[in-house]
Amino acid sequence: MSEISREILSVGDLNRAIASSLEERFDTVWVGGEISNFKAYDSGHWYFSLKDEEGQIRCVMFRGRNGQVGFMPQSGDLVEVAANLSLYVPRGDIQLTVQSMRRAGMGGLYEAFLKLKAKLAQEGLFDEERKREIPSHPRAIGIVTSPQAAALKDVLSTLARRAPHIPIVIYPTLVQGPDAPAGIIAALQAAAKEVKEGKAELDVILLVRGGGSIEDLWAFNDEKLAYVIAQSPIPVVSGVGHETDVTIADFVADLRAPTPTGAAEMATPRRDQMLQELEAIAQAILQRVSQRVEREAQTLDQLALRLSHALPNPERMREQIGHWQQRLKQAWTVRVENWKRNQSHHQSQLEMLNPQRTLERGYAVILTGESETLQALRSPRELKANAKYQVRLAEGDAEIELSKVSS
Repeated sequence: MSEISREILSVGDLNRAIASSLEERFDTVWVGGEISNFKAYDSGHWYFSLKDEEGQIRCVMFRGRNGQVGFMPQSGDLVEVAANLSLYVPRGDIQLTVQSMRRAGMGGLYEAFLKLKAKLAQEGLFDEERKREIPSHPRAIGIVTSPQAAALKDVLSTLARRAPHIPIVIYPTLVQGPDAPAGIIAALQAAAKEVKEGKAELDVILLVRGGGSIEDLWAFNDEKLAYVIAQSPIPVVSGVGHETDVTIADFVADLRAPTPTGAAEMATPRRDQMLQELEAIAQAILQRVSQRVEREAQTLDQLALRLSHALPNPERMREQIGHWQQRLKQAWTVRVENWKRNQSHHQSQLEMLNPQRTLERGYAVILTGESETLQALRSPRELKANAKYQVRLAEGDAEIELSKVSS
């Protein structure tokens, strides 16, 4: 083929062919180096170069990606980026289109994170079966975070807007640095102790802090903390970092929220929604009551109709009542007369048996003994000379002394 018959490519076509070849040849690569000439444009895109002792390469990181970095890079920072190799066609410059960025040295932390994640997953700490349901209407909410954290302000604002009636208990702790894991563990244990001793009625705990790099959030990747969260008697909602930040605490918690504000929203019902639900319930109850009253009123009308047919003539009933009253009065009169006759008979019999009547007919009773033990004499043989006796007559008593007794 002669040189005249060869296809002549434009510069743009050549650059596009090179770009296509590079994209097919290289998958995502990790590149480490020092940032230089860093510029953040109003569009939100970042442009910079990565360099080391042997060379440099241009880089671009678009707004949709750099929002997940968690820190603002500066020239001179040592970083590691995951990027796709491409060629910028208008200038013919080879460049890296960065997908993610981390500070240099974070690769070891990420490997440790993956190793611990695999271990805890094998032990079942991430299983959905062991996670508890978050109550829809908690009696009180505990918050474990730093009092200086911006996340606390956001959480409190959200809770005040959504559910101002729910009490809040804050358990302060460090959320960053080497002492943070022990502080978070102590705060969770303090909350559990107060619930056990009846000092608090917490139904859910919010474990929150704002976003940051993997190093900033490393306290929430602590193994001991993971076990404490898993064993917490109170359900835990984890709201650590931004939506793209993931920690071991997120996997172990009963519920993971994308942000601290999201954790507050997931743990509380909306006040206006609750009022709407209550209004709907009230209307349903009112409708049920009205329906029941109408049914009972209809039943009452039917019973009244049946009763009106079942009752006898009122005039006849009044006549019967008068007749029964007359018969009752007559029976009562007869019964009283019988009682009076029986009483007179018993009185006459008692009168006949009265000893006083015998004495009035001229008889007397001779008594012997002391005044408290007087006994009546029945035989002449009981009379003794020179002995004193009491004689009871109809009109009184007299003491006598016999001088002689003849039989």
